Amino acid sequence: MRFLMVLLLVFVVPSFGFSMHIMEGFLPPAHATFWYILSIPFFAYGLFAIRRILKENPKQKMLLAFVAAFAFVLSAMKIPSVTGSCSHPTGVGLGAIIFGPTTMTVLGAIVLLFQALLLAHGGITTLGANVFSMAIVGPLVSYFVYKLIMKTGKRTLAVFLAAFLGDLLTYVTTSFQLALAFPDKAYGMWYSFAKFLGIFAVTQVPLAIIEGFLTVVVLDMILKYNEELALGGEK
Repeated sequence: MRFLMVLLLVFVVPSFGFSMHIMEGFLPPAHATFWYILSIPFFAYGLFAIRRILKENPKQKMLLAFVAAFAFVLSAMKIPSVTGSCSHPTGVGLGAIIFGPTTMTVLGAIVLLFQALLLAHGGITTLGANVFSMAIVGPLVSYFVYKLIMKTGKRTLAVFLAAFLGDLLTYVTTSFQLALAFPDKAYGMWYSFAKFLGIFAVTQVPLAIIEGFLTVVVLDMILKYNEELALGGEK
């Protein structure tokens, strides 16, 4: 497992300068507060999920740390996109597949907090919105897509689509958050939503494809060294 972490950090080196999720202070206070409130129940349930995982198998601490590091590194890789935000992989699909979606909510929130404090990537006022899009919607989509496709018995396809769609739906959510806060003065919120989504798509679709393939490779490596790992931690 340590080898995997070193390999990830060596070959996937992020560019941190001037990077962001939704940047600090970009959302109106009422919107920022709303996303905080909406995220709290998922985070609280995730704490109980992590407690259960560690109670059943304390050795999972290393793997929890690894999926958090995976999300930290990938989500810190930025490409300039919509004003006030940017395109980047999310890395949350891997943890959602292994441990379940709300576990990844807690880990994703920690990742986003560290990036906001240490890298000026995102912000404290916009943390609730960023958690909701990347650490709640993304993992939920990844988890349920994985479970659905696994009914066909095609694990590689299930993992790829889980990571790919979890990434894309994160940005659908971000587009909605931005459109809700900044509706077009002439044509309204949905026009603004389509505009944000169209700009994000140029960079985000290729990034989501790359993230899908990378997640397949990394999960295969994990399973190679931990063949008894049960995927999809939450029933």
